[in-house]
Amino acid sequence: MIQIGTIFDILWKGFIIGVIVSAPLGPVGVLCIQRTLNKGRWYGFVTGVGASLSDIAYALLTGYGMSFVFDYVNKNIFYLQLFGSILLLAFGVYTFRSNPVQSLRPVSANKGSYLHNFLTAFLVTLSNPLIIFLFVGLFARFAFVSEGVLVFEAATGYAAIALGALAWWFGITYFVNKVRTQFNLRGIWILNRVIGSIVVVVSVVGLVFTLLGQSIY
Repeated sequence: MIQIGTIFDILWKGFIIGVIVSAPLGPVGVLCIQRTLNKGRWYGFVTGVGASLSDIAYALLTGYGMSFVFDYVNKNIFYLQLFGSILLLAFGVYTFRSNPVQSLRPVSANKGSYLHNFLTAFLVTLSNPLIIFLFVGLFARFAFVSEGVLVFEAATGYAAIALGALAWWFGITYFVNKVRTQFNLRGIWILNRVIGSIVVVVSVVGLVFTLLGQSIY
């Protein structure tokens, strides 16, 4: 029987995972902002949608792989959550210290179709399989994969990840479009540092609670 509380728990965890995976301004994030500034908001948004589809593919692959080792996950949940928090912390520090401006590409006079912008972002994101390690860390940290989950609950969880990712891309393109006249290279750098700082704080809080033997997620 499906419990409302369980569904709500899956929804918010999936949503947060989707946002965290999408937020750091790597090559696709910078590409999304660049297209929003140069081509228009919806070109930037479909770029984010393409990245989201690739992220979901990797999320499914990660979840499917972890489903084969439920016993190991259950017996080592403390160490896996510890690993997840440390990995998330390293990811946040890397994001904070990275310079996304280096990912800027020459501006093309041709906007291209929405489909072209979608596909290029999908392929760029798909070409980075290291994102699987981030999903492993997040799934462990949030105890997102568990034994005996109903098909509907699993589908809801992955749909929530997609929703979180799309919400991020929708929000960031809206923000960049609104401040397009003031947004510059320094703005991209500052935004990336803010995102990195938030990820670091979340990971440190999770790490502390894990070491104390308590759960906040």
